[in-house]
Amino acid sequence: MEVKQEIEQLRREIEENSRLYYDLDAPVISDFEYDAMMRRLEELEAAHPELVTPDSPTQHVGGNVLSTFAPVTHEVPLESLSDVFSIEELGDFGRRMDELIDGTHQYSVEPKIDGLSMALEYENGVFVRGATRGNGVVGEDVTENLRTVRNLPLRLKNAPEHLVVRGEVYMSREVFRELNEQREISGEPLFANPRNAAAGSMRQQDPKVAASRKLDIVLFNIQASSDTYATHAETLDAMAAMGFQVVPYKVFDTIEGCVDRINYLGDHREELPYDIDGAVIKINDLSQRRDLGSTAKAPRWAVAYKYPPEKKESKVVDIVVQVGRTGVLTPKAVIEPVRLAGTTVTNATLHNQDFVDKLDIRIGDTVLVQKAGEIIPEVLSVNHALRPEGTVPFRLPDRCPECGGPVVRDEDGVAMRCTGAECPAQRLRNIAHFASREAMDIDGLGIALCESLINAGLVDSPAQIYYLNKEDVAQLDRMGKKSAENLMRAIEASKSQGLARVLCGFGIRQVGSKASKTLAAHFRDMDHLMAASIEELTAVPDIGPVTARFIRDWLDQPQSQHQIRLLREAGVSMECSDTVVDARFRGKTFVLTGALEKYTRDEAAAIIERFGGKASGSVSKKTSYVLAGENAGSKLTKATALGIPVISEAEFDEMIK
Repeated sequence: MEVKQEIEQLRREIEENSRLYYDLDAPVISDFEYDAMMRRLEELEAAHPELVTPDSPTQHVGGNVLSTFAPVTHEVPLESLSDVFSIEELGDFGRRMDELIDGTHQYSVEPKIDGLSMALEYENGVFVRGATRGNGVVGEDVTENLRTVRNLPLRLKNAPEHLVVRGEVYMSREVFRELNEQREISGEPLFANPRNAAAGSMRQQDPKVAASRKLDIVLFNIQASSDTYATHAETLDAMAAMGFQVVPYKVFDTIEGCVDRINYLGDHREELPYDIDGAVIKINDLSQRRDLGSTAKAPRWAVAYKYPPEKKESKVVDIVVQVGRTGVLTPKAVIEPVRLAGTTVTNATLHNQDFVDKLDIRIGDTVLVQKAGEIIPEVLSVNHALRPEGTVPFRLPDRCPECGGPVVRDEDGVAMRCTGAECPAQRLRNIAHFASREAMDIDGLGIALCESLINAGLVDSPAQIYYLNKEDVAQLDRMGKKSAENLMRAIEASKSQGLARVLCGFGIRQVGSKASKTLAAHFRDMDHLMAASIEELTAVPDIGPVTARFIRDWLDQPQSQHQIRLLREAGVSMECSDTVVDARFRGKTFVLTGALEKYTRDEAAAIIERFGGKASGSVSKKTSYVLAGENAGSKLTKATALGIPVISEAEFDEMIK
C-alpha cells in the first residue's frame, strides 16, 4: 500500500474509533490497538511532513462536543498526552528533558486512570461548574451530573478565590460488577468496562440516573488558580488539603527511578479501586513546564507509559458451561494458573459456540491468554502444534446444565439460551421481572428484596411469590412486621392484574408489554391461549411466525405448565381485564420524548393506555400527539416537520384531569 493511502486509511479508522470511544462510549477495539494505529500514523507523518493535514487525528484531541449538553470553553485546554510503549522510549523522553532543561529536574509518576476526564471550576471554594474534555478546547456542561459524584466536594477547605482543577471520573470495579448484574437481570445491554459505564453515566439527562451509578472522581492537576505553586507535587498536596481525592504520586530525580515505580504500579494495579491503562510521567517543576510548552496536541513535559496487554500461554484443563441470569450459555476454559495484569488467572471466557468453532479450542490445548481491557481473561489463539492426540471438538449442550430445559439459539445473534421457566440460574431475573412495574407491578418487590427472598430459601420461581407468608418475610434483613404487611398486601392486590400482565411477567422471548396486551385481548383467557396453534397465534395482529413459535414452545414446556398451575392454585387471575373505563384517548397515539418532571415514561404510557390510548416509540403520520419533556430530541424535530401537535407536560395534565 502506498504511504498516502495508508495514512488516509489510518485517519479514517482512528477517527471512527475515536468517535465510538469518546462520543458514543462504545469502543470496538482495545486501547492498545487504537494507540498502535495512532503511533503508526505519527511515524508516517513524521517521515512525510508534506502529507500532514490540519484535520489529522495527530493534530487534535479525540472527542467531539455533543449537542446534548451546553458547550463550555475551557479556560485552559485539556490536552492529551504523548504515549510511549517501552522503557527505551521512556529513556528517550528522559534524554530529551536533559537536553531541553538547564540544570536539575525531577519527575512525578502517577497511575493513568481509565475514566472520563473533567474540568471542575470553583469560586471562593464553591463548586460552580464542571465540563467534559470534549475536543480539548470545548467540552460539555455536566455540572448537575457531577454534583452526584460521591466524593466530589461541593465546598472546599481553604481554597483560592478562583480554581480550575482536572480529574478523572471513574466507576469502581465493585460498582461496575453490581451495575452489570442489575442490567443483566433487567435485560439491558451490558457495559464493556468501567470507563464506558462512567462515561455513559455522565451523559445521562436525568441526574438521578447518574447518582444511582455511584461514581467517584480522582484529581490530578490544577489547571488554573488565583494562588501560585512551585511544583506539581505541591499542587497535589494542596488539592488533598482542600478535600479532594488526589492521584497517588511519587517524585524521582531520574528516569531509572520512574521505571521502578512504573513497574510497581503495573504489578499492583489490582489493588487500586479504579482501572489504569498506564502511568503518567511529568516534569515536577511548574516553571520548567511553562518553558517547555506544548505541541499542537500534547505537552512536551509529560508522557504516558502504556502497559502492553500481557499475553501468556497456558493449558486448557477443562471447558465448563455457565448459565447467565438471562439464560445465555457461555463456555469457559479452565486453565492452568497463570499470572496476568497483577492477578492469577485460572479461567478464561470462550464467549460462544461460534468463537469456539473459529479457534477450534479443545480440552488439552495450549492457548494464548490475555486480559481483555485489563478485566476479563480471554483466549486469543490456540497452538495447534502442541495439541495432544485424542482431543475432540467442543459443543454446547442442547439442554440447560442447570435445569434441563431446552436450549435455543438466538435468531438474531450467536447466543445459546436456556428457555426453562424455572431455571435456577435465572431465578433472580425471572422473579424480579415478574414483579416489575411493566408486569405484575408488585410494589416494594425490587431486585434487592427478590435476592433476599431467594437467599433465605423462600422463593425459587415467580409463582412462589404467592405462597409467601408474612412471618417469614418479616424475619428478613431491613423488613420487619410493617414492611412485610405492606408487601403481602401488594402481592395480594397483584392477583387481579389480569392475563396481559401475567404473560408479560413470564418473560417469553419477543413477548413484551405490548404483545401481551394484544394476546390477552385476542384469546381472553389462559386456557384459550394454551390451546392455540401456531397458525392461530400468527393470526393475531403483530404476532409473527417467530414470536408464535417462541410462545408455543414456552407453553409446551413442563416447567412453564408447572408455573401456570401454581399461579392458578394461588388465585392469580388468568383472564383478560379490560381496565379502560374512561376512553377519552381511544384511537389516539402518543409518542413520548425528553425528560418529564412528574412522570417516568412508563407511568405516562400507563396513563395513556388506561384512557384507551396507545403509546408508541416512533413518530409517524399516524401519531396524534408528541408529549415533549426537557431536552427532547429527534422525535420532536420530526413531529414539527410533520405538523403533529406537540404538548407539554402541563398540557398533558390538563388532558387527564
